[in-house]
Amino acid sequence: MSTAILAGAPVPGSSLEGDLRSLGFDVRTAADAAETAKLLTTAPADERVAVVDTRFVGHLHSLRLALTDPRFAAAAVPGALAVQPEARPALNRVLPGSDPGPDALAAALDSAGTPVQRPELGTLIASVPQDPQSRHEARAAVAAVDDEAVRLRTAVKSRDGFFTTYCISPYSRYIARWCARRGLTPNQVTTASLVTALIAAACAATGTRGGYIAAGVLLICSFVLDCTDGQLARYSLQYSTLGAWLDATFDRAKEYAYYAGLALGAARNGDDIWVLALGAMVLQTCRHVVDFSFNEANHDATANTSPTAALSDKLDSVGWTVWVRRMIVLPIGERWAMIAVLTAVTTPRIVFYALLVGCALAACYTTAGRILRSLTRRATRTDRAAQALADLADSGPLAQLFARFLRAPRSALPVIAFLGGALVVAVSLFAPVGSWWPALAAVGYCALSGAAVSRPLKGALDWLVPPVFRAAEYVTVLVLAARSDLQGAVPAAFGLVAAVAYHHYDTVYRIKGGTGAPPRWLVRTIGGQEGRTLVVAALAAVLTSPHTDGTGFTVALTVLAVAVAIVVLAESIRFWVSSGAPAVHDEGEPA
Repeated sequence: MSTAILAGAPVPGSSLEGDLRSLGFDVRTAADAAETAKLLTTAPADERVAVVDTRFVGHLHSLRLALTDPRFAAAAVPGALAVQPEARPALNRVLPGSDPGPDALAAALDSAGTPVQRPELGTLIASVPQDPQSRHEARAAVAAVDDEAVRLRTAVKSRDGFFTTYCISPYSRYIARWCARRGLTPNQVTTASLVTALIAAACAATGTRGGYIAAGVLLICSFVLDCTDGQLARYSLQYSTLGAWLDATFDRAKEYAYYAGLALGAARNGDDIWVLALGAMVLQTCRHVVDFSFNEANHDATANTSPTAALSDKLDSVGWTVWVRRMIVLPIGERWAMIAVLTAVTTPRIVFYALLVGCALAACYTTAGRILRSLTRRATRTDRAAQALADLADSGPLAQLFARFLRAPRSALPVIAFLGGALVVAVSLFAPVGSWWPALAAVGYCALSGAAVSRPLKGALDWLVPPVFRAAEYVTVLVLAARSDLQGAVPAAFGLVAAVAYHHYDTVYRIKGGTGAPPRWLVRTIGGQEGRTLVVAALAAVLTSPHTDGTGFTVALTVLAVAVAIVVLAESIRFWVSSGAPAVHDEGEPA
């Protein structure tokens, strides 16, 4: 339930009460300050309450932004204030002795330490005219601006890729409005997007030209729905914790399922490209962790300036450079469009060649830029940032054990991580198949990865440690499975990397939501990144030697993938459907 209190004398000709009812509020009137205070204190504690000045003149969407957004404990525009149940105790504390008008209460909450969100209105109007002339002018200003047009425009991300901005959003926003008017929720649209992408993957798995064409078309349709769910959430302010989880994970599930569909389709035509599919997933995941790790390292850094950032700001003033730089990083819109078109007109192998080349160039561009910024900026990184990087590192019991005894120099942490990763990958790549050398190298990697996290990750380049760990683990699994030359080994490795990658994305979005990383018992149970690397290397030594039939390695990878998936999914679902989950809706750069 939600209660809106109209505070003040009625204003003739006002439609305010009807507007509030249309927003889902039970409207009550208060003739004076005493009655307003009484209604505020007697409203049930589990209700959202709003106070609106009867003299308010403005757009309905201004009220919607202030009064119905569930992400903020308190929000206000001139003449209107809404307080969610979690902020009701704070409201009750500031109410005695305060003017119970919305603007005064908003100021009192701010002063008492409860942040009040004040949405950007742009051309929308929200005002409290003090005389008839001002009221007439305010109403004229309201009439001059199309409320619905503004609502539709702001439903689209302010920062998005070129393909999304010019080829999808011009019409997907109207699909979002159509969904809103029929009572559909963003979660339903998100689920429809996932189902469409899975059907696209199934079409690709047929290995026929008709299947490939259908797959490309359906992949674009899935992306349209993927844009629509976020626009619907912004259009109707329907944010939820479950929606946050779905939005954060389904994009990766859709893309990686499509990779698997392409690999299956190629296999039907005698072309084994599972290594390319797994390589594409590894590269894309490592690209993401570079972005996540860099952003978390500098989330709340102080004195955060660099000549590189200043140059980027200057380039932003030249419009075409903005779009070029956004397209270079191959965001999800451009990437999916490329995949869809190439699927329809070429072969899966060519799709993955183009994807690997494009993503590799994008990874080099973004990583080089982030390294240059890190080396040229003078920033003091916080304990929170260091903890976020430690959580992203996903270090297990073995790394933590070695960290107690191997104290590395502070300036050498990323170098040590890189040396450890290079060691295990190189030995896995060149050692005889079935030998114990990769397992021994994995033991060395455990020691070096422990040394790399033996100190707080506060150095200029310490954000590179988690991406290096991701690359070391994933590439080692890829190399050992590919070199085993066993039927089904690489698809099984694909499943294992997918399960582990889900755990790492889950970690990212928990941190972004401010709730911290998954519980330590989960990281210990699935071994940590170094433990899993060692286990896979040991399994390869035992189960791919010339004295075995080789099928055991494929079975072992499959069992490990299923076990990791069950554990991480169970804990993730428990968390994201709980009341403590954050409403994460990423409005940053497209992934």
